Amino acid sequence: MNSGLVVLGGGESGTGAAVLAKKKGLNVFLSDSGKIKEKFKNVLLLHEIRFEEGKHSENLLLEADEIVKSPGIPEYTPLVIKLKEKGIPVISEIEFAGRYTKAKTICITGSNGKTTTTLLTYHIMKNAGLDVQLAGNVGESFAMKVAGRDSEYYVLEISSFQLDGMFGFKADIAAITNITPDHLDRYKNCFQNYIDSKFRIIQNQTQADHLIFCADDKVTLAELEKRRVLSKKYPFSILRSVENEGAYLEDKNVIINIKQQPLVMTLNNLALQGKHNIYNSMAAGIASRIVDIRNDLIKKSLADFQNVEHRLEYVAKVRGVEFINDSKATNVNSTWYAIESMTKPVIWIAGGVDKGNDYSILKSLVKQKVKAIVLLGKDNSKIRKEFADLVPEIFETTNMQQAVDTAYYFAQGEDVVLLSPACASFDLFENFEERGMKFKKAVSEL
Repeated sequence: MNSGLVVLGGGESGTGAAVLAKKKGLNVFLSDSGKIKEKFKNVLLLHEIRFEEGKHSENLLLEADEIVKSPGIPEYTPLVIKLKEKGIPVISEIEFAGRYTKAKTICITGSNGKTTTTLLTYHIMKNAGLDVQLAGNVGESFAMKVAGRDSEYYVLEISSFQLDGMFGFKADIAAITNITPDHLDRYKNCFQNYIDSKFRIIQNQTQADHLIFCADDKVTLAELEKRRVLSKKYPFSILRSVENEGAYLEDKNVIINIKQQPLVMTLNNLALQGKHNIYNSMAAGIASRIVDIRNDLIKKSLADFQNVEHRLEYVAKVRGVEFINDSKATNVNSTWYAIESMTKPVIWIAGGVDKGNDYSILKSLVKQKVKAIVLLGKDNSKIRKEFADLVPEIFETTNMQQAVDTAYYFAQGEDVVLLSPACASFDLFENFEERGMKFKKAVSEL
């Protein structure tokens, strides 16, 4: 029996792809080697989609015409290699969904800031009354949105894993927030492989398309020098002015200059403060101007945006000690921004699954701002070794309650307890959201 389309993985992405395939009349089968969550299983049953869990029936999968692979499954798993060797196309859910919509796409990737930039862009476009939906690596899957109600615009956060399976898809507006070493465990510990993955966001772009990028990011600049980019380029910088179209800082004002109609906004009026958020606001502002949203609407939206949960989220103040939840910081660069933005002595909760991290960029900041480190994870020997000579107190903990209690007991007066792990969460938690929720719960019980 020919399986037609097979979806590998029964999470957010895979379930969305399966529903869209079914709606488009394709013969679809979903396979997950683990247990499928109840909420996704119910969706599959509702749409009468055939599925299996707890195994991959290779005989069925190897008969597929095409495979839609969930981003959590690495390219180098034996099954994926076998499928490719047999000549079966293996694509991402973004690639698959893109076939069934004629919408304009604003696609945002990067090592840091992509979620905030995506949510900011969506917030501005929605406030402007555009027919827009949010999808991809944040919120619902792109495929599920297309299956439900197609729109004129989609703002998509796209991870490197999703980009790896993108071939024919095109971003009308692409944004690269920055590129720093991350997920190197998935890229044969080769930074260039990861860079190449991020730059897939501009593939298939023509002169009619747009690329927004950070002119302060050396990796992005070096890569642009090497590549022939057809799309129109819009740099943003907080270090220097931008000559043509783009965004920059001037005397504590953000200047977004697109279509010869400069938008000027004071830093104090931005809803999101901190160096990294100036970048995010600039990128979102440029994207919004490209789709002709008025300057006054953009300024209003950048001023009234609500911060993202688990990203430098203020939790509480207990007897003068502040608690900040930055659980979304799953890489070193994110944590650098978090510590850099702190103005009080820091007790830093860190650790988890190391993804080939290089902690050296944190050393001078940690020496300057961190008075104690509370390690949370199954094996934190690498972090301990890196910072043992810089921080007088390093504590080991094995669960969130213990980590928060330890940090609180050590904290004094005006200290800040910062959960910014710089690592993935999978050793002790299901994901960074669960890690952040447990942090907030532990703080509420102090």
